[in-house]
Amino acid sequence: MSRLAQEKDPEVLHKAIELLENHNRALTEKIKELLAELTKAKGDSTYQQLRLAALEKQLAKLTKQVFGPSSEQRTTDDAPADASSEGENEKKRTGHGPTEQPKLPVVEVKHKLDDADKTCPKCGGGLKEMEGQYEDHEEIDVLPLRFVRKRHRRQKYTCRCGACIETAPGPDKLCPRGRYSIAFAIYVAISKYCDHLPLERQVRMMARDGLVVTSQTLWDQIEQLAWLVESVMPRLRAFVLEHSVVGADETSWELFGKKPGQSKSWFVWVLRVERGVYYAIRGGRSFKTAESLLMTFAGVLMCDGYAAYLSLSRAYPRVVLAHCWAHVRREFVEIEKSFPKPCGEALDLIGKLYLVERRCPQGPEGDEERKVLRDTESRQLIDEIVAWVYRTTPKCLPESGLHKAIGYMVNMWPGLVLFLNDPTIPLDNNGTERAARGPVVGRKNHYGSHSLRGTEVAATFYSLVESAKLNGLEPRFYLRVATRAGLRHETVPLPHEVKAMLAAGTLDLNDFDDHTEGIVDAALAAAAAEKSDVADLTGR
Repeated sequence: MSRLAQEKDPEVLHKAIELLENHNRALTEKIKELLAELTKAKGDSTYQQLRLAALEKQLAKLTKQVFGPSSEQRTTDDAPADASSEGENEKKRTGHGPTEQPKLPVVEVKHKLDDADKTCPKCGGGLKEMEGQYEDHEEIDVLPLRFVRKRHRRQKYTCRCGACIETAPGPDKLCPRGRYSIAFAIYVAISKYCDHLPLERQVRMMARDGLVVTSQTLWDQIEQLAWLVESVMPRLRAFVLEHSVVGADETSWELFGKKPGQSKSWFVWVLRVERGVYYAIRGGRSFKTAESLLMTFAGVLMCDGYAAYLSLSRAYPRVVLAHCWAHVRREFVEIEKSFPKPCGEALDLIGKLYLVERRCPQGPEGDEERKVLRDTESRQLIDEIVAWVYRTTPKCLPESGLHKAIGYMVNMWPGLVLFLNDPTIPLDNNGTERAARGPVVGRKNHYGSHSLRGTEVAATFYSLVESAKLNGLEPRFYLRVATRAGLRHETVPLPHEVKAMLAAGTLDLNDFDDHTEGIVDAALAAAAAEKSDVADLTGR
């Protein structure tokens, strides 16, 4: 996202709009001059056509940055102007969200008349309660966050002989005699790595609720928590890489230096499968970094056309690259206004590929049907795309936007058609790009990490939080389970393993404190739903 999209100051935005409008006017005048030159030109006008197309593309890009929505959806002339102009038969939204909230606890509040109002206005007699008769309605309310000081009083016991004194055990602690509870550390970690709240912002929020604390203290809590759970990271990576199809992507991450101007651009590498996602923050984006993460992988790697992946595939033939149709579609969407007819034809064909995929159930249960549909319908659509390329390419000017978009698709072609032979290969890499959204939003809010240890902690918590969400687990609940295992020097379970234990009823939930009571109930409900879905699929 551009810096302009992040700017909030109205004066700065107003000035930027003025500058861009002036630039647009200058480009428009340049286009007029080129049009005049084209009219007078008697020889080959290819150069002027290329300049004109480039200027039009630049003008459209600048206009979109200022006034256009941030979306890859196509805009058509017959699109409705607003939601009210959509189909008359479409049901209008109420504007208040779902009416049922089964996960929320119900707090019953009874309202009674004051003594002064218990008089009949007609006869002056007293009003009596109607047994069991109420007028009910529900509302969603919020209980303010409250920090408390828990005083744990551990009872001492002694024997008559006086030779033995026992003390009742206290709660688990991140470190001996620590001032802050495990629930507090998990709250801080979830606020930063799930809700993307910087530690300084959390300090101000806590101060409003009466807790005076420093950002260094909060960091100490999440680092101590990371020491207990980060042993799961090698197992998570191994779990992801043992799959036959893995999605890969990378995005930038800032590592700040000790002095201004010493910051370095590092990168978050994302490896995703259906039930887990592994993040690694590294100092480079080169082939060597990709090799260090994927050298043990053997299978299909769903990725974009970045050179590091191509080098990896050449160095390790067991890594087969599958490429993303969403990236191809994006190339044509960006230039559709300049080349409406050919781009419209290409986008319609790509859209039909996605319509075929929507008819299949997601996951392994849809593989057989997906294979049949890809053999019978998707192959025919691929043939139509090939015919479109042969028909359109001779009409393209070299170095034009359309020529570049077709060139990108042709260069990626072997990986783009790989899905036809394997129903487990997805059509795009959107799942991995969605998984990268968490670190991207976090990066925009707290800008990056201040130390190498900070990158390790960030990678650990992003991996565990996002993997928990992929498995339908509340991240706070999963971190509580993982922390308890770490404190007991047990193997820290992966999120999908916790989900399986919940479904089987083998997870010991007796010693969870009241901070996790609600999310334990939610986890059990999710596990019951998962068990019901499995029973439906198997016919039991």
